[in-house]
Formats: sequence, C-alpha cells, structure tokens
Amino acid sequence: MKMSATTMNALELRQCGLDFDLQMTKHPMPVPQENQLLVAIEYVALNHLDARFARDGFSLWQYPHILGLDAVGTVIHAAKGVFPSQGSRVLFNVSLAEQGMLKEYAVVPNYAVSEVPEAVPSDIAVALPNAGMAALLAVEKLQLHEGQSLAINSAQGAVAHFAVQYAKLKGAQVFAVAQKEHHKRLTKLGADFAFDCDAENVCAQIKRELGPGGFDCIINTQGGQTVAEDLTRLRFSGHMACLNGFQDINTDLLFEKSPSIGVVSVEGAWLANSLCAQQHLRFMGEQLLSDVASGQIIPPEIKQVPFTADAVRDVLTMMVDKACPVRPVVKINR
Repeated sequence: MKMSATTMNALELRQCGLDFDLQMTKHPMPVPQENQLLVAIEYVALNHLDARFARDGFSLWQYPHILGLDAVGTVIHAAKGVFPSQGSRVLFNVSLAEQGMLKEYAVVPNYAVSEVPEAVPSDIAVALPNAGMAALLAVEKLQLHEGQSLAINSAQGAVAHFAVQYAKLKGAQVFAVAQKEHHKRLTKLGADFAFDCDAENVCAQIKRELGPGGFDCIINTQGGQTVAEDLTRLRFSGHMACLNGFQDINTDLLFEKSPSIGVVSVEGAWLANSLCAQQHLRFMGEQLLSDVASGQIIPPEIKQVPFTADAVRDVLTMMVDKACPVRPVVKINR
C-alpha cells in the first residue's frame, strides 16, 4: 500500500446489458476530504443488486460505472481526530447511485463504517452487509416477537439466510419456502418447517402445518405478483416486508387482509440522503459483525473470486437470475 501511488486499478462496466461489458482501467488515486477515510480495499462482495442493475441499468448511473456495494479494507489515511484511525480494518456499504468498490482504493465517510473485530476474517465480514442489513430491516419492520409465525418465500437466498436466524433469536416460528436442495441448510439455521416451492401441493402442506389462520408475518423476497400471492397466506392485520417492490394489489384483497406492508431498502439510506439512516447502517454492520464473532449468527458460505473482468463477468452471469446463499467475494490484489 504505497501512499506515493498516483493511480489505481478499477473494474468498470462500460454499458449495461446481459454481456456484462467489463474492463480493467486506471483511475487517479482518490483524495479524502474532511471526515473521510482513505481505505485500501481488500475484498468486495457481489450481490443480486449488482447483477440486476449491471444487466438492466440504473437511472442514476453514468457509464462507465464501477460495481460493488459492500467492501472491507484497511484505513491508510485518516485526518487527526477522525475515527476510525489509520490501520483500522473497516466494513461498509456504499450508495447505489455513486461509483462502487471494485477498485483498489476508496474514500468513505467515517460515520458509515464499522470496525471489524479480530475474530472475523475480512472475506467473511464483507459477505454480511447487504443481505444481513436487509434481513435486520425486515425483522424490524415486521415488529416480530416471540411466538409469532413468519414465512419467508424464495428462502434459498442470502437475505433469508440471515432472516431465519434473526427471527429465531426473536423466538418466532419460521416457515421457509425454497427448493428442496436448500432445506437441510435452512433447518440447520433454525427454520422450523421447510417447504418445497416446486411442489404442486405446497399450499396444502402449509395449511396442514399452520392451520387456517394464516401467517403473522411474511418476508417477500421476490416482488411482483408473488406479493399478492403471499397476502392470501397472511392473517388479518398481519405484517409483510417486501424486498423487491410489488405490482398493483387487488383492493378487495387489501380490505380482506388489512395488512401492514413495509418496503425494505438498504440503499434507501443513501438515495434519500439521510444521515441518520446511514449511521443506522453502521450500527447494523456492527451488530452483524458482533453476532458473527460471538457465534450467534452463522455467516453465509463464500466463494473467493479473482479481481479480473472475466471472473467477475462469470459471477454476474451466474447471479442475475438465481437466488443463492453463497456470496461471491472479489479479492483485490495489488
């Protein structure tokens, strides 16, 4: 990590599209301003948002654009009195509207980073923010408490990996709907019941275990028409947390169920320019790191990926239409 360097490598997306047009380029070294940290990036996690928007584009992006919302690295410069200090290992999530972290160095606001404890390796830490924070926000919006029933659809993904565990810590009864190959892992994480989403009689199976009343709470990870489908399984005045938006919902169904529906958006903290929300990301990052360090939360499986255009392109292609608990993490070599 040479402070005398004037340029750094960055992996740019030249245009959106299914071919994921990536190219390694040189960029000027970033210069930190007041209350910013200069961080030498060690790992960057890739998630479904990176893949989806790399394919479809995002309204606030200009090309070329750098992907990568979650990163961990070492502070190599901090102004006097700015915390965390030089040498600290930090974890952070960044704004979807700005350039991402697939690069060697970055400047980040000091109030939005979480210090990584020695007990948590960097490649594990970087796999926590986006999915882990989404799960924490979902559980928070649901006002989940002991004895309630919670259903998670498309539970094979990384958000469900955390949501199952945090729901069990709240004392909830967890019903996970996912492909059969994921059932063993989900029950090991704490799910009380696992249903095969591909089975023709899945609705009948759920009713047999749950009874006629419906779920107290539901986490919908898919969005679209599945939200209306999930509403039919919700009890009257139940709570639902949606991670990917939803289509128009039939008014009769809304009157029948009288649901409380909350939208979960980790990136909303940045897009709304809310300092309080950005600091809340930091607190959630600290909670995730602490819970993993103490063994309360099992982190997702990771797969290390080289910092090359071809390797990242292959990962994005794999992730774009497939929810998967394995978190690809790009190791930034200098």
